[in-house]
Amino acid sequence: MASEDAQLIPDFTPEDRALAAAVAKFAQARLAPRAAALDDGGSVVEHLPALAAHGILGMNLPDSWGGAGASALALALAVEEIAAACAATASAVTAHFLASDAILLAGGDDLKRRYLPGAASGQRIGAFALTEPESGSDPADMRCRLVRKGDAYRLSGTKHFISNAGFADFFVVFAQGDASARARGIEAVVVERRSPGITVSAPEPTMGLKASHIYEIVFDCKLEEQQRLGPAGSGFKTALRALDRGRIEVAAEALGIARAAFEAARDWAKQRKTRSGSLADLQGIQWMLAEMATSLEAARLLTYRAAALRQAGLPFTREAAMAKLQATETASRITDLALQIHGGYGYSRRLPVERYLRDARALRIYEGASEIQRNIIARLVLQ
Repeated sequence: MASEDAQLIPDFTPEDRALAAAVAKFAQARLAPRAAALDDGGSVVEHLPALAAHGILGMNLPDSWGGAGASALALALAVEEIAAACAATASAVTAHFLASDAILLAGGDDLKRRYLPGAASGQRIGAFALTEPESGSDPADMRCRLVRKGDAYRLSGTKHFISNAGFADFFVVFAQGDASARARGIEAVVVERRSPGITVSAPEPTMGLKASHIYEIVFDCKLEEQQRLGPAGSGFKTALRALDRGRIEVAAEALGIARAAFEAARDWAKQRKTRSGSLADLQGIQWMLAEMATSLEAARLLTYRAAALRQAGLPFTREAAMAKLQATETASRITDLALQIHGGYGYSRRLPVERYLRDARALRIYEGASEIQRNIIARLVLQ
C-alpha cells in the first residue's frame, strides 16, 4: 500500500453521520411519502422550500459562502439518503450542486458574492447547461457560441436535457468562444434566467426521474464581461472539475436507489409465501439477494473512496469515474433483480420497484455515459 493510501480509507466523523441521519429523517418523513405522486405528474419544485429550510441546497458549499460546509463524505451519505426516498428530488438537488460548484471552483469573488449565498439558502436555484442536441458525450463539439461584441458578449445556441432549467434562477452555460481551439476555446458564463433572449421549452417526457424535469433552452442574449467564469478558454476545465464532483454525487444517487430496491426485495422475499414456505427459503432467491448485497457494498466502497480522496485534496478523477460507472451499472442490475423477485407485482405501479428501475436507468447516461467513464478510466490507468 502506498504511503498516501492511508488517506483513501473512508473515515466518517460523528458530524458526518449526524448530518446523514438528519437528512435521512427528513427524506423519509417528507420526500418518500410524495415520491409516487410526483412520479405520476408532479414536480420536485414542491420540495424546494423544505429542502432550503433544512440547509440541504447548500450542503456542497463552505460556510464562508452561506453553505453547510459538509465534508465530501457527508455529502455522499446525504445524497444517498435523499435518493433512497425520492430519486427525482436527489437529481434536482445534485444538478443545483453542479451549478454552484462551477461558480465556487472558477468564479471570482464578485460572482461568488452574487450567486453562492442565494444558492446555499435556496433563494436562487441553479442549472448546469452543458449538453446540446448534437453534442452530449463530446462537449468539445458544442455548437453554442459566445462571441465578443465590443465590451460585452453575445450568447447564442441551444442546450438540451438540462435539469432544473424550467424553475432555475441562473444557468451556468458552456459555449464555444473559439471554434478552432475546440476544447481550449470553450468558455463558461453565468446567465440570469430573466435575461432577455432566453426561451425554455416545456418539460421533456422522460422514462424515469419524471418529477425532476429536463428542458431545452435556446439562448440569444447579451452578457457582460463579469458574467464569465474564469480566464479565457478555461470553460472546459471548469466543466470537468465540476463533473468530477458531480459523478461522486451521481454514484451516491445510484446507491440510494439500489439500496431502496434491495431492501424492498429482501423484505418481499421474507414475507411472500409459497407452497413450501417463503420466497426467502428458495436458494435461487437467496443467491439473487447475495449478489445484490455484495455488488451494492462494492459500489458503496468505491463511492466512499472517491469522496475520501476529494476530501483529502488528492486527485480523484479516475476514482469518481470508477464510482459512477460501478454504482450506476450496479443500480440497474439491482433494480432489475428486485423487480424479478417481486414477479408480476414488481411490474405493477402499485409498488415502487418499477419506479426504482426507471429512475436508475438515467444515471448510466447523464454526467457522462458509462462508455465515457470507461474511456476516462482507461486513459488514466494507461498513463
